[in-house]
Amino acid sequence: MMALMAGLPRDGRPYRVVALGAQADDVEIGAGATIMQLLTAHPDAAVHWMVFASDGERGPQTEDSARELLGACLGSLHLHEVRAGFLPREWSGVKEVLLQIGRRVRPDVVFAPTPAQARGDHRVLGELAWQVFREALVLGYELPAGPGERLAPSLYVPVPADTVGAKLDHLKRHSRGWGEVDGFDEIVRASMRLRGVECGTRYAEAFDARSLTLTF
Repeated sequence: MMALMAGLPRDGRPYRVVALGAQADDVEIGAGATIMQLLTAHPDAAVHWMVFASDGERGPQTEDSARELLGACLGSLHLHEVRAGFLPREWSGVKEVLLQIGRRVRPDVVFAPTPAQARGDHRVLGELAWQVFREALVLGYELPAGPGERLAPSLYVPVPADTVGAKLDHLKRHSRGWGEVDGFDEIVRASMRLRGVECGTRYAEAFDARSLTLTF
């Protein structure tokens, strides 16, 4: 498997990134380690963080998680109060919100749930990301899935062991899954270990990346 290293955007400016989560902690679970590495390599990047089902007590928790993870790289924070499980009913409103952030930010990279997820909120948000951000690199991240939901990845990001630990520490402080799902840390670590085996490294995060342009 050939490994490629991402450079700066073609015009040389810092990265502009949009991170989309249907629910609180989605992005951290699916792409947290990749975002950590991106910001370490490009500390001048700006990440615009958007979560749609962040009502009630999850709102402050989601904000704390984003601010801690991104630090000075937080470009903007958008927390919406769509009822969890009902995002498909808000399809047109969600699309308009994405169009607005797309026009304002013009992102280079977008992290969103992969449309391959069976759960409606994640699937619809992933599909809308592909529709709206046509000029960006859309990376569809995976979440712990049920039978038949496993992603067939087209792109892997190797993750060093210390970054795996940092991701798990962050989730321990901020993810609801840590307290609600037995063995949650083992599930997250095992997923990264499996993806690492698939791409010839120890740990990795995997993505659905459908539109890539390669130039030499």
